[in-house]
Amino acid sequence: MILEPKIDDCIYIVDTTLRDGEQSAGKAFSIDEKVDIAKYMDENNIYQIEAGIPAMGDLEKECIKRILDIRKKSLISTWNRMNKDDILHSIECNPDIIHISVPTSDIQIYSNLKKDKNWIEKNLKESVFFAKNKGYEVTIGFEDASRADINYLIELCKIVKKMDVRRIRYADTVGILTPSTVKKAIETIISATGIEIEMHAHNDFGMAIPLSLEAVKSGAKYVDCTLDGIGERAGNCNLQEFLRISDAFLQKNKSN
Repeated sequence: MILEPKIDDCIYIVDTTLRDGEQSAGKAFSIDEKVDIAKYMDENNIYQIEAGIPAMGDLEKECIKRILDIRKKSLISTWNRMNKDDILHSIECNPDIIHISVPTSDIQIYSNLKKDKNWIEKNLKESVFFAKNKGYEVTIGFEDASRADINYLIELCKIVKKMDVRRIRYADTVGILTPSTVKKAIETIISATGIEIEMHAHNDFGMAIPLSLEAVKSGAKYVDCTLDGIGERAGNCNLQEFLRISDAFLQKNKSN
């Protein structure tokens, strides 16, 4: 769905119910249920549907292909780790957008992966080149961006922008952000790079909607949501509530 806060600007909804939303404890959609959810999103003009993770296997790929067959308006994206094997699985599905997730915090890079930033940058460039060379639009997800060095995020933005990537996802993976820190981060990245920002908030402290609204006010054009706010731990940004609150916010701005 596209909301219009300004005459020459828009907010684009990226629904991730079928990917991040399904990580809710006890949630496991059947293929038919996933297709029905995607059809509902498409009929309601959701801009982009993150349909799943092809590397999970043949059933996931079958589901994504069925979603691509029935959609009429929404763009369909797939989620990938930063490696060619994942991207090849996505290419089998032929989505509109290949999304590549990139670990960005020192905790993830050095402690979890036992790698370094040279490794991140090398694999990022190779993955983006591989997908772009196959003719796909690519978006980049900054995993654990809220705990990453902002200067490193800016450096990564400059790298991918040179490779014709227009949008990055700023992910509050562990749910620690506040509106003031979102404002500073989004404004700093946009000022330094001019790249488009997609906000991905988790609801650990009930902040997913306030964080998403603050991101939009600070220049983010894309917001990740899920139906009923489902997702891992406390969930993600609630689609229905975000649309209701953001619409009231935009109407108030127009009246002013």
